[in-house]
Amino acid sequence: MSFVGSPSKEAFGIGVAQFQEISDQESKIQRKHCFIMGTRRKGRELALQALYQIEITGDASIAAVELFLSHFEGSAEAKEFARRLVSGVVSQRAEIDRLIQQCTDHWKLMRMAKVDLVILRMASYELVFCPDIPLNVSLDEAIEIGKRFGTDDSANFINGVLDQVAHSSGAKLQ
Repeated sequence: MSFVGSPSKEAFGIGVAQFQEISDQESKIQRKHCFIMGTRRKGRELALQALYQIEITGDASIAAVELFLSHFEGSAEAKEFARRLVSGVVSQRAEIDRLIQQCTDHWKLMRMAKVDLVILRMASYELVFCPDIPLNVSLDEAIEIGKRFGTDDSANFINGVLDQVAHSSGAKLQ
């Protein structure tokens, strides 16, 4: 049965087997894309929570991060991405904080909502120190995570600050 206006496999001049093979290949590509995006999103969310814990406790030791990750679900790939982000943010915190402070008029870092600050640090790390992650992905993910974990105003605030960070740092400009 074919819907009016929808092309049939015969309209493309291919047989049923070829049509199924193309459809299977497209499904594999979509699943791989969703797996990568889902894995990275989970990794970012784990990193956010671990960095928030570090912000509250002051304990940025590897043991504390590993203990944290052992209590949460996530694939090995997601946890490895979380470790990469946590390690990077912790090691580059002074530079990241300088960039954020430079881009936030009338805001002191210690007065910002902790969740927003941690998201800003994490995304700024991606923007400046992770050339393998596209700028738009870093921005979009930070905004979406801000919507999920922050306040009603978090997404707009995060978007505005990260736009300034990207421009002022020359992040990923080609």
